[in-house]
Amino acid sequence: MKPEDRREAIMDVLMEAGTASIEDLALRFGVSKMTVHRDLDDLEQAGLLRKVHGGASIQSSPQFESDFRYREKIAAGEKRRIAEYAATLVEPGGSLIIDDSSTAGAIAAFLKDIRPLTVITNNLGVVTELSGAPGINVIALGGQYSKKFNGFFGIITEEALRSLRADVAFLSSSAIQGTTAFHQDQEVVQTKRQMVKAATRKYLLVDHEKFGRAALHFLTDLDAFDAVLTGSEVSDEHAAALSEAGVKLVRVNKEKISENA
Repeated sequence: MKPEDRREAIMDVLMEAGTASIEDLALRFGVSKMTVHRDLDDLEQAGLLRKVHGGASIQSSPQFESDFRYREKIAAGEKRRIAEYAATLVEPGGSLIIDDSSTAGAIAAFLKDIRPLTVITNNLGVVTELSGAPGINVIALGGQYSKKFNGFFGIITEEALRSLRADVAFLSSSAIQGTTAFHQDQEVVQTKRQMVKAATRKYLLVDHEKFGRAALHFLTDLDAFDAVLTGSEVSDEHAAALSEAGVKLVRVNKEKISENA
């Protein structure tokens, strides 16, 4: 197996399991532990995984965000519920921004009957989902493509956002501490901040596992959003903290929608 093929296969293993030991990877691919170490070093340098004691992980940490393919599998049912509710906040004839996240990106599946509509996004998955859909005008934000995030970022993306305005923006973030949103990647943060500035109404979409997490970079305080949308699985403790701070929280489940003031 060529080194590049083996490294792709290592990523496939991690996509399924989240973590893997150096010993297991060496046995699986029939190579030395030193070869696995070199593979993991290269993949870590590319920002695709993080080395841990005795192995590697693609699970999020305060300084590392997971590959979008792994994130799509986490809390998938909850994210779909949140996205379906978020789509009800979109009206025909409107314009919206969708960020690179797996949670906000899930909205695309619920937009095809809401038309006409203009969708502005740096999310390649959303572009692919909605391209050619009748009545939907897709504005794809250019920039540097990130395989890890399956989206576009950088100066070109930010400049495009500065020239656009939308009725509503749907964003997500990887960590919420108290009443503040954080993210591990500085360039991602910069793009999300421009999206917040470019929209009249803003919603943060986060599954319940994002609460109580830490990440390296400050994104924004939650009162920058008209509401935070999450699943009914979020703890009462976290919900109460937002309510006390005056942040509107919408908890979505299959049976009913609950909101705090």
